[in-house]
Amino acid sequence: MGPKSWSHKLLLASCFSLLCITTLLLFYGQAGSSSEQLIRHVRRYQPRSSLPSSISAQSILTEDLTRVPGAVAVDDLSEPSDTFAALLEALDVMQSHFYTICQGQWPDAIDWTAAVLGAQVSATLAAMTEAWQPCAESHHRHAMSDPERENIINRYFTQITSFYFGENAFSLRTQAYDDMLWVVLGWLEGIQFINLHSDLHHASPVDADPNLKTSQSNSSVWYAHQFIPQFAHRARLFYDLASRGWDSSLCGGGMVWNPHLAPYKNAITNQLYISASVNMYLYFPGDTNPSPFSFKNPVRPETGLPPAKAHDPQHLENAMEAYQWLKTSGMTNWKGLYTDGFHIRGWRGGENGSTGTRKCDLREEHVYTYNQGVILSGLRGLWEATGSKTYLEDGHELVHNVIAATGWNTRGTQWRWQWSGLGRNGVMEEACDSTGTCSQNGHTFKGIFFHHFTIFCTPLPRTGRSEGDFKAFIADNDLFTWHQLNCEKYGRWLRHNARAAYMTRDEQGEFGTWWGIQGRNRHSYKTGMTQESAFDLPPDDNTDYRNEGVPVDQIWRRPEDQIWQLRKNDEDGVTTASEKHPGGNDISAGISWDPNDRGRGRTVETQSGGLAILRALWRVIDRKG
Repeated sequence: MGPKSWSHKLLLASCFSLLCITTLLLFYGQAGSSSEQLIRHVRRYQPRSSLPSSISAQSILTEDLTRVPGAVAVDDLSEPSDTFAALLEALDVMQSHFYTICQGQWPDAIDWTAAVLGAQVSATLAAMTEAWQPCAESHHRHAMSDPERENIINRYFTQITSFYFGENAFSLRTQAYDDMLWVVLGWLEGIQFINLHSDLHHASPVDADPNLKTSQSNSSVWYAHQFIPQFAHRARLFYDLASRGWDSSLCGGGMVWNPHLAPYKNAITNQLYISASVNMYLYFPGDTNPSPFSFKNPVRPETGLPPAKAHDPQHLENAMEAYQWLKTSGMTNWKGLYTDGFHIRGWRGGENGSTGTRKCDLREEHVYTYNQGVILSGLRGLWEATGSKTYLEDGHELVHNVIAATGWNTRGTQWRWQWSGLGRNGVMEEACDSTGTCSQNGHTFKGIFFHHFTIFCTPLPRTGRSEGDFKAFIADNDLFTWHQLNCEKYGRWLRHNARAAYMTRDEQGEFGTWWGIQGRNRHSYKTGMTQESAFDLPPDDNTDYRNEGVPVDQIWRRPEDQIWQLRKNDEDGVTTASEKHPGGNDISAGISWDPNDRGRGRTVETQSGGLAILRALWRVIDRKG
């Protein structure tokens, strides 16, 4: 047995030992920062697993178009030959390169991005199980047997169940409210996938004959149903914790972002609250688990948490109230895009100091891609819960504004490389992409947008769901067609972005974060630029706290805060100078290296962005082909 085999065994043994130690620490409630730091030192190792050769991704590029300096423009690419196969490959790379079984984690992710990754995997599994349902077209099912398909589904689902135990749930309970809400959406996504896969591939005899004994029906349902109560319990806990962020004393309502900082009511926390609330109403199955007992029932302290019912109307009321507040808050700019959020002018400590104007009157103008996305899943859910077409109309209006802000209308013109608000030449960008200064936060944002865009543009249901007093709305023929045609109009833009993202893959199949660079001849960065080729950088006069860290000033911080206490949580994942590419972040520094290797380089978060855009293209456009 060679040295490599011994090293692999040693590493796997170390992972197992660490998992055992960490589990014991968590069990006794003593897993603090020391155990978290210890886990971070374990390097990921998991051999690359191959998908069956029958579904290996055919290149969605022509053979002569390589990911090298001077590649041709995105508009010149041929049609993808197999979006679904490319989607499977992107998932395989993300899980085999970045996920570690012995930890039940993506070790290089931070807590909130890991929650997003879990949701991405569950959503991709939902796309896979739909494609592989018995009634699907043969060219979507691919040349695999049913056991092969089920084995692939189970392989990735067991990683989701492993992540349930690997998720840093204890730490997340003390973090910002948006961090908590990512957890809610992640586990609700898992519940939806379990129910979908069960309905399509594991129909229970009890569906046909309700009089069957419980033991008979339990032997027929998909084994994953046993995890629904655990997933539901975690979603319920984190929703209840995050709901404490709703504050009516300032700005007349709205969610506060972070309880540890000066009050800041930002777009993402409020959008997450809307989406989480309506999804709790639609998909939360109820919860009877009374733990943790530290959250006492004031009526009967010994009982712990009281039961929570499914389809609670309060969840829907919360979503509707929050959207009404957000819509009238003035958080959108002149392009119809959501800016980041509002401070309260003059606030200096609340009850112990000045409460300022109590109004949301100091707006942060920075525009992030994910601030345009999460609300889309909330609007889709609000339509399904209420039947009001207005929510869908608001969503389509926002999508139109986003597409325009990527420079879609100036692509192919002399102005195609000018910054348009969310990109250039029709390709979505984060403002930090072109300078290579994105943090793990920024690396995650485009994937979040396309994840929630896909939920919004999934065809409206034609059959209803009902349970007791609950009944979800269904679309009539006119509404179904209207929504479908609107979403199909986004198809060229989706494919344009999918091609751009796909071209950033390196030799290992890992996606980069700056999709727009692949359609640009990088030689022009070293030479004089004319108006025809001028490359416009985004403005840098706004506060980019998601990539550069939260400022230490009286606008963002509480008066009692000390600088030495501030850096741990709110700058997690921010790029430091030592992590930047040795060639620097200047795009004109040279063309011998890949711009997507700058800064943090290719990460699990950038991979999730590629996964999300491919899933959007597949689910919204190519699946019906």
